[in-house]
Parts: sequence; structure tokens; C-alpha cells
Amino acid sequence: MNIEEVMTLLEEKKLAVLRSNFDEMHPADIAALFSELIERNFGSLILLYRVMSKEVAAESFTYMEPSAQETLINSFTDRELSEVLDELYVDDAVDMVEEMPANVVSRILKNADPAMRSQINNLLKYPEDSAGSIMTTEFVYFRKGKTIAECFERIRSVGIMKETVYTCYVTDNRKLIGAVSLLEMLTAEPTMLIEDIAESNIITVNTLEDKETVAKTLSKYDLHAIPVVDNEDRIVGIVTFDDAIDVIEEENTEDFSKMAAVAPLDESYFKTTVWQHAKSRLPWLLFLMLSATLTGFVISRYETAFEKIAILVTFMPMIMGTAGNSGSQSSTLIIRGMAVDEIHLRDLFKVFWKEFRVALVCGAVLGVVNGLRIYYFEHAGIAVAITVGLSIVGVVILAKIVGAMLPMFAKKIRLDPAIMATPMISTILDTCSLLIYFSLAVFILHV
Repeated sequence: MNIEEVMTLLEEKKLAVLRSNFDEMHPADIAALFSELIERNFGSLILLYRVMSKEVAAESFTYMEPSAQETLINSFTDRELSEVLDELYVDDAVDMVEEMPANVVSRILKNADPAMRSQINNLLKYPEDSAGSIMTTEFVYFRKGKTIAECFERIRSVGIMKETVYTCYVTDNRKLIGAVSLLEMLTAEPTMLIEDIAESNIITVNTLEDKETVAKTLSKYDLHAIPVVDNEDRIVGIVTFDDAIDVIEEENTEDFSKMAAVAPLDESYFKTTVWQHAKSRLPWLLFLMLSATLTGFVISRYETAFEKIAILVTFMPMIMGTAGNSGSQSSTLIIRGMAVDEIHLRDLFKVFWKEFRVALVCGAVLGVVNGLRIYYFEHAGIAVAITVGLSIVGVVILAKIVGAMLPMFAKKIRLDPAIMATPMISTILDTCSLLIYFSLAVFILHV
């Protein structure tokens, strides 16, 4: 169903047809529909929500944007809110609470059952970027000494309330001693002890581990879930792959923003006001603009050179553009390599040596091609052709080394490497490339 169909059915009061159509839709699609209705300032959102069956409504709610959730919560009765909270996993409830204003949070906690309220409060105590903040406490574990048959009985009794049953954990006085998959349990003898088939070599993360590191660990070992343990190796929760995907998406969005010289935004593009967009972009634009004055200073310093040989001015955009493009190539590859843990700070000299050789090859090819082009097609003379050709070689070597080194130095001083991306690199290299170009022009052409 699209919005127009929904509006038409609602106006015609065909609520049974609406309910039937909602039953056939995926909850994520229903959530997207509600978000679009919010953007159109639709006033009967709660009526539409109440048309759905309780199961469909509760599941759709978990997929909705915070703005739609807040609107509905403000319209819910206490009973409706309790019913929705009963269907939420604890980590989803925590995510929702973090996005809501204080008055809505107090109402959520008031209507949550005591067990969920306690779990929410415990998870909110962890640092925002830690494994503890994104884990769920709803997982299946078995005590050491239980048989496979007894473990299946436990899954039948509590599994429906847990986020996943595909991987379960074995504990001894809450200490994690093994992990076992549902497939391994299904193929084992019912009388076997659970610890006999459990994998004891388990990948774990600490509650205070950075959530980006947790996501990378899940990806590296191709896990569906990873157990989170405290300082005494007691399992306190798990991080599932869907939460890891959210973390990766969040980090990628932040990196893309920084690489474009834009302060990261909390809301989507259309939900962010013009003023907020401007506010996120202006500081970087001001900084880059003021930095670019160095380029103007270099040009004025060598003004007499291109007064004598005016054709030198025509090659300035090409020199600066080549520098920016070369530096951007290297910085993008290095930032990506560090993001996926392929490149580390200890690889600084290896990266330097590799980029130097790459730059030498690229610079030589570009320098020769441009030198020949200028000599044969521009008819600028052999001296000018050599000046531009050598400038390009020098500029490419400098640009690729600077583009590779700056993100690594940023990491070294605990800054996000993404800030050393295209805008920053280009601004730095514009000045440096002109210095190289005019220095060679003065030396070779004696101007």
C-alpha cells in the first residue's frame, strides 16, 4: 500500500480492508509508511496504528523512526504502551529511550515491567560507544552439567523471549565456559552433557570494548552473535549481527560526513533544518577558505614569473588539480585500509615506501605525457615543457605521500583519520604544488 491508498481507505472508513492489508505487509514497510505520514503532518497516526492487529502493530513499532515512535507514545494509553514494551527486546528499548526526551523516557520506564526497567537502567550505565551500550541481555544459556534433552526443555520454555537461539552459551557460576550452536545440539545424543559438545575456544568482548571494534570482530569471525563478558569473565549479554550492522552504518555515515568536511548530523538529510545544515558545514568552509589564502600568497610571491611568461598561468589549474586528485586517491585508500584494520600505525614506513614507488611511476607517466603535449601541441618551448613535466612528477610524489601520511598521523594523535580527506588534502596540496611549480619555473626558466 502507498500513502494515497491508505488515506483513501481511511476516509472511506474501510478499516477491515486496511487491517487486512497491514497483515500482509512487512513491519519494516509499515514503519516506512508511518515515517512518511509523519513528514506529511498526518494527524490520525494513532488511529491508523490501532487499526492493525496487536502483533503487527508491536512489531512495526520496533522498525519506526524515533519521531514516529515519540508521536505514538504521546498518544498511547498506559496499557497500549505496556503492550508495546512487552514486545520489545531490551536493547531495542534502550535504543528507543536514548532517542526520546526526558518526559517520554519517564513514561516508558513507568510502564515497563520491573525486570525490563532494571535491565534498561543497567544498560544505560555503560558508556555510549561501548559494547555494553549495544548488547542485549536476552540470550539463552545453560548451566554446566545439563543434558542436551534438558537444554532443549529450557529453549522451549524461554526461547520465545530471547533475541536469538541459534547460538547458546554454557556457564559455570555465570562464568562463560563454552558456546554451542542449535545445529550441534540437534545432531547430538539427548543424554550427552552440554559442555561435551560446546566450543570452549570462544571469541568474546569486554563490556567496555569500543562498539566499532565489536562490529569489526563480528565481521572478521563471521559470527551471528558475540558474547559480552565483564572483568571476571561472567557473561552479561550478547551483541547480535543486526546491532553490529547499525554500528557500521553509523560509523560509515560519520566518516563520509567528515571526509566531505561536514560535521556529522544526528538526523537524516530531509529532517535536518537549513540552519543545522549550514551550521555543520560553515566551520569547515571557513577554515578551508582561510587556509586557501596561503595559495594566494604563493601566487602573489611569484607574480613576476608569470608576468614574464604568461603561459605559465594556464598550467596552474592542471598542476593543482593533479595534486588534489593524487592526494585524494592515497588518502581514501589509507583511510579505508585503517577502517577495515588492514593498515595499522606500525605500517607507517611500509605505506610510505609503497606510496613513494606508486607516485614515482604515476608521476613519471603523467610528466612525460604532459611535457610532450605542451611541446608538440601547445608550442610552448622545450624549457616550459620540462618545467611542467618535472613539476607534475614532484607534485604527484608529494601529494601521494602527504595523502597517505596525514590520515596516519591523525590516528596517531587520536583524531579521526577521515578529517584528512579530500577537502583538507586538496587545500594543503594547492599551496605546496604551486610552490614546487613556481620554484622550478624560476630555476629552469630564470624568471
